[in-house]
Amino acid sequence: MSAPVVIYVPRDAAALAMDADAVAREVERIADARGLAVQVVRNGSRGLLWLEPLVEVTTPNGRVAYGPVAVEDVAGLFDAGWLTHHDNAAGAAPVHPLCLGLTEDIPYLKQQERLTFARVGVIDPLSLQDYAAHGGLAGLKRALAMDPAAIIDEMVTSGLRGRGGAAFPTGIKWKTVAGTPGDQKYIVCNADEGDSGTFADRLLMEGDPYVLIEGMTIAGLAVGATYGYIYVRSEYPHAIETLQAAIARARSVGWLGADVHGSGRRFDLEVRKGAGAYICGEETSLLESLEGKRGVVRAKPPLPAISGLFGKPTVINNVISLATVPIILAKGAAYYRDYGVGRSHGTLPFQLAGNVKQGGLVEKAFGLSLRDLLYTFGGGSASGRPLRAVQVGGPLGAYLPESQWDVPLDYEAYIQISAMIGHGGLVAFDDTVDMARMARYAMEFCAIESCGKCTPCRIGSTRGVETIDKIAAGGVSPAQREQQVHLLRDLCDTMMGGSLCALGGMAPYPVLSALNHFPQDFGIESSQSAAHAA
Repeated sequence: MSAPVVIYVPRDAAALAMDADAVAREVERIADARGLAVQVVRNGSRGLLWLEPLVEVTTPNGRVAYGPVAVEDVAGLFDAGWLTHHDNAAGAAPVHPLCLGLTEDIPYLKQQERLTFARVGVIDPLSLQDYAAHGGLAGLKRALAMDPAAIIDEMVTSGLRGRGGAAFPTGIKWKTVAGTPGDQKYIVCNADEGDSGTFADRLLMEGDPYVLIEGMTIAGLAVGATYGYIYVRSEYPHAIETLQAAIARARSVGWLGADVHGSGRRFDLEVRKGAGAYICGEETSLLESLEGKRGVVRAKPPLPAISGLFGKPTVINNVISLATVPIILAKGAAYYRDYGVGRSHGTLPFQLAGNVKQGGLVEKAFGLSLRDLLYTFGGGSASGRPLRAVQVGGPLGAYLPESQWDVPLDYEAYIQISAMIGHGGLVAFDDTVDMARMARYAMEFCAIESCGKCTPCRIGSTRGVETIDKIAAGGVSPAQREQQVHLLRDLCDTMMGGSLCALGGMAPYPVLSALNHFPQDFGIESSQSAAHAA
């Protein structure tokens, strides 16, 4: 009896939202009715979200992609002979209008540098065998043979910086925790991915959970921590379910527990679910929440690396930071460091959202431009109208006009233009957007999500909304509007300089960028705006 044809149907939340479960059931039903041997594997998403559900069929030439596949398309795919028409993979005429050819040859994927996301969409996320067969565990095995200090040195040399947004050198953070005495140390993964336009953490947790487990285990070995927590936002039920299943399987085969891979070293972890507060993405608020308290920002010092969870030395890193650790240990620091530009080493999974034709995840080395992402990968606007502005780095990121879309995407270059890369989320807007409304939304978001601990954020954001309303109101004289603009700039300066955390400290970024680059939307002259900005 011939082996069944393996068909991959994503189980990622984005695919599920487009009826991927129903597609998988229909594939199995029709195959059974026609006496065809198939094996349906539920993989993660390849990140081409406009094509979900992206269904792949294994052939002797490689996996052939079809998408977006609806339930009503499945019968036609079988009729077209998608299980046996292997010539298509070699470049013949498509077997069906939904056929995209070999998955690996799709330009959107082929032009990426998939390091952290190398397995996402390729493997069965919960298969231990699949993970190991595709390079998993290589980093951990090397780490188990190294001294803790050597692991940290490797991380420092790699140049990896925090992928959650702060871009602090990961190796330096680990070195601080390792050098701090403590009878108990912790590894905490910040998976509270709350920024608008971001979904990289979710794609990875749902598509390759073992790489996160491996990265956290390596971190534990490096700093002397024996326990870890993954703090996941409650809005990610599929990620939580996948992580819990993966942790249970890893523990059952000795990848976690009292004797990690027979090394005599201990490390275990668990998932904790957040309650929906944006502020809990800030590391000290997250720690408060983990301890069962209200999510409120802690004053620093002490740093969490010195006194973190339950007052113990704690490594807090983002999902992508920790998930990148295994490839650095597996292939060496120099391999990873050679990607990127300047002090921005390695790759970042950029996430395209908003008014773009081809939304999805693009893992690229630092140094490409926003224009490349918007047009080479994003395909321009979904509306067909000209793009006007892009918010980079979440709701606290600046709105960038087209004149800044050719600035290389690296941390220092973006600081120079009063912007930030953050977690790599991009939200695009076409020329119908009202930037005064977007500025108001950014300030209102801060007012709603503020933990309330510090006055500049709690009061400043509320006054900021009121001031923007006054600027945008009709029937206001130019002198009155100019007075309110001056007040708004002073208010933003106070928030940036006096807030305890980045929520209040960076909420002015989108407001000021909108004011500086799109003054006409506020009813003010460009010359006035430039004079105030100076």
